Amino acid sequence: MLKLALFFLIVSIVAGLFGFGGISSAAAGMAKILFFIALIICVVLFALVLIGVGAASR
Repeated sequence: MLKLALFFLIVSIVAGLFGFGGISSAAAGMAKILFFIALIICVVLFALVLIGVGAASR
C-alpha cells in the first residue's frame, strides 16, 4: 500500500512539473489517502502485537 502511495506521489510531482494541475492534485489526494490507510493499518497491527493477539503469543 505504501508503494502505491509513493507511486501516486511521483505521478503527482511529474504531472505538476508538466503543468497538469488537475491530475497532480488528484494523484496527491490519492497518495494522502493511501498513506493514512497504511498508517492506520500499521497502528492497529502494532496494538494487536502489544496486547498479544496472534500466532506469536502461543
